[in-house]
Amino acid sequence: MKKKKLGLFPKVLIAIFIGSLLGLIAPELLVRAFKTFNVIFAQLLKFIVPLLVLGLVTPSIANLGKGAGKMLLAVVVISYVSTICAGFFAFGLSSELLPHYIEVGELLPSAQAAHSFEPFINIQIPPLCDILTALVLSFMVGIGIIFTQSEALKRGFDEFGAIVKLTIERVIIPLLPFYIFTMMCEMSASGQLATVMGTGVKVIATGVGISILYLVLQYIIAGVIAKKNPFRCLWNIIPAYLTGFSICSSSAVIPVTLDCTLKNKVRREIAEFTVPLCSTVHMCGSTIKLATTSFAVMYMSGMNIDIALFANFVLLQGVSAVAAPGVMGGVLMASIGLLESILGFSPEQSALMMTIYLALDGYGPACNVSGDGAITLIIDRLFGKKQ
Repeated sequence: MKKKKLGLFPKVLIAIFIGSLLGLIAPELLVRAFKTFNVIFAQLLKFIVPLLVLGLVTPSIANLGKGAGKMLLAVVVISYVSTICAGFFAFGLSSELLPHYIEVGELLPSAQAAHSFEPFINIQIPPLCDILTALVLSFMVGIGIIFTQSEALKRGFDEFGAIVKLTIERVIIPLLPFYIFTMMCEMSASGQLATVMGTGVKVIATGVGISILYLVLQYIIAGVIAKKNPFRCLWNIIPAYLTGFSICSSSAVIPVTLDCTLKNKVRREIAEFTVPLCSTVHMCGSTIKLATTSFAVMYMSGMNIDIALFANFVLLQGVSAVAAPGVMGGVLMASIGLLESILGFSPEQSALMMTIYLALDGYGPACNVSGDGAITLIIDRLFGKKQ
């Protein structure tokens, strides 16, 4: 019989639990060894993110040239607008809600009182370029491939993307639970755990509530445009939401999303075009997770939260999310560079961000795929009769 493998979510939970307990009794030498791995892995993440953008965003843009003209453009534009609106929506609600039950600078007192651990070695792995350079280069090359019809260059980036994707799936993602384990162990040993874990539950609950509210708004807008009952359409999409919640992947839920979307009486040819495309360009739920969690980390760290700076992060994150399809945790991986280069996150803050983000990974993809159904309703209304 085929062995059943643990998913990323249960592995993260196990890592959090064991790391929290071990940190209470682990000797300093062991904690320093874990810290050494933590530092090296953080450097590896910095190195791989620009390559992920180059290898996955570039062929994705090149493939858009083979689509269906105006309908393709409409899907991409609506998806991007929905994604960035989700980020601003999450930022607005988070800034209103979270200050009521988390404290500004909450992490600072525990950090000052905590015992610090130094790694045995501190290796620097500088990336080939920063994340913004990778994004601009991806767009330049991707659009260039569309106009020049360069099959050789496209094939080269497809193969390079496959290598990067293989590295993410076989190295980065399998090591993520251990990375979180080492961080939790250090936090527990240094006395910071109670503050972080207590706050993490509040942040996750806030993110889930914001994502559900955003879905309701999406379907109300789509229902008005498509002249259909939005709540009936939202009810029909629930199986896709639950599937996305359980398997934590937008791309893997495409068959279920397609079946649920057809129950809303959209044309099959429209749904078969829109749903797979949206799974690669529409990341509203993942953006809500990022915006809510990053705001919480910044607020707890006592950082200055500049609205213009956060807007810059949301706008660029909506583009970098194109690198996410087919890679578990891909949106987070593609956004780490932006967190550090734009919002000024330290490696420790990025690690904390990853812990809270991955502690309940499913609600982001669940919101993504459910929102795909709303976009399909709009596209069916705009282009269905022409088809």
